[in-house]
Amino acid sequence: MVNIPKRYLDEILPSYWYNIIPDLPKPLPPPMDPENGSSRIELLQKIVPREILKQQFTIERYVKIPEDVLEKYGIVGRPTPLYRAIGLERYLDTPAKIYFKYEGALPTGSHKINTAIPQVYYAYIEGVERVVTETGAGQWGSAVALAASLYRILSIVFMVRVSYEHKPSRRALMEFYGAEVIPSPSKLTNFGREILSRDPENPGSLGIAISEAIEYTLSHGYRYVIGSVLDVVLLHQSIIGLETIKQMEIIGEEPDVIVACVGGGSNFGGLAYPYIGLRNNGKRFIAVASAEVPKFSKGVYTYDYPDTAGILPLLKMITLGKDFISPPIYSGGLRYHGLAPSLSLLAREGVIECTEVSERDVYRAARIFAETQGIIPAPESAHAVKVVIDIALEAKKRNEKPVILFNMSGHGLLDIENYRSMMIRYGKG
Repeated sequence: MVNIPKRYLDEILPSYWYNIIPDLPKPLPPPMDPENGSSRIELLQKIVPREILKQQFTIERYVKIPEDVLEKYGIVGRPTPLYRAIGLERYLDTPAKIYFKYEGALPTGSHKINTAIPQVYYAYIEGVERVVTETGAGQWGSAVALAASLYRILSIVFMVRVSYEHKPSRRALMEFYGAEVIPSPSKLTNFGREILSRDPENPGSLGIAISEAIEYTLSHGYRYVIGSVLDVVLLHQSIIGLETIKQMEIIGEEPDVIVACVGGGSNFGGLAYPYIGLRNNGKRFIAVASAEVPKFSKGVYTYDYPDTAGILPLLKMITLGKDFISPPIYSGGLRYHGLAPSLSLLAREGVIECTEVSERDVYRAARIFAETQGIIPAPESAHAVKVVIDIALEAKKRNEKPVILFNMSGHGLLDIENYRSMMIRYGKG
């Protein structure tokens, strides 16, 4: 809580996380074990901290945030700012009001620290010496590395190989916080060696990296921390929306449309879930995925494994299949094959709208936002910016005045090389 007035923290920073599970339109299909083999659900008890497993299966609407976690939230900069995008509004000449919750203000540049801190905390109080995880673009791995450093324990991060090679700055950031970063697929696990024996040039995927991280966790007796998809992660991320509700109340505004990008679902759920469950009132909720990872248009709602090796329990979710290998796209955080079970259910029930946008459109939206607001959005967040621009321009045509809220889930300062490659492809226009 350093350098933040206590009154402000007391007013904005919540003391509980919000759990959407009891407020879903239908009961959430439970995790399942495969027909053959050992119980994956029982295996979870050896993989994740006990409290994380308890929170994953809770039906309580509110879960108290531990005081130590609240303190760490204050240290890293919560509550995060809510901004009005006045420069973007003027550029678009729209009557719409545009607000964004800026999670990029956090030390590692994204919202991921919101769940990394409590997960590492629960591992720490169990006396674990190391935590293990995976990362795609690097935002999650950076958050785990920082959280582990705050609790003085070590972290091991299996990083999707294509990101490991193309994002040396993200890798360096994790290492600066003390993490050991391993390109995945690797030769440190049986599963990694199997993948490499079939395809030595395999670019990796989040599904493969998850499998390696879990195998490594089991073989060494460490604890695995989860970056997205499981609903306990979306529970922790609800701090984004809970803060935003308070901030919007203070300025006397209420959003009509809420937009966020979607990889596994954590930043969308973090902003939108408290509004969906507590403040809906006819709002529009728009989830934006990558056209290069078309889970909304081509995914199937079925039981599938969260990881490629099939170590974890089967989850009912929208999925492109556990063996899906995405192209090495610009937005590493959106490459995951599946979608959080609760978010999948909301999509199927029509509570949220789902759309996909292309790389070219994302690039143009990011440039417009950077040139009008000064913030370079993470490529993942720029998906939301693209849709926000479309909504604002439509409002202009209709002479409507919606209040649009979106999650700027991260900054793009460590993604400049990705943007540079897009600039070469599409020019500066």
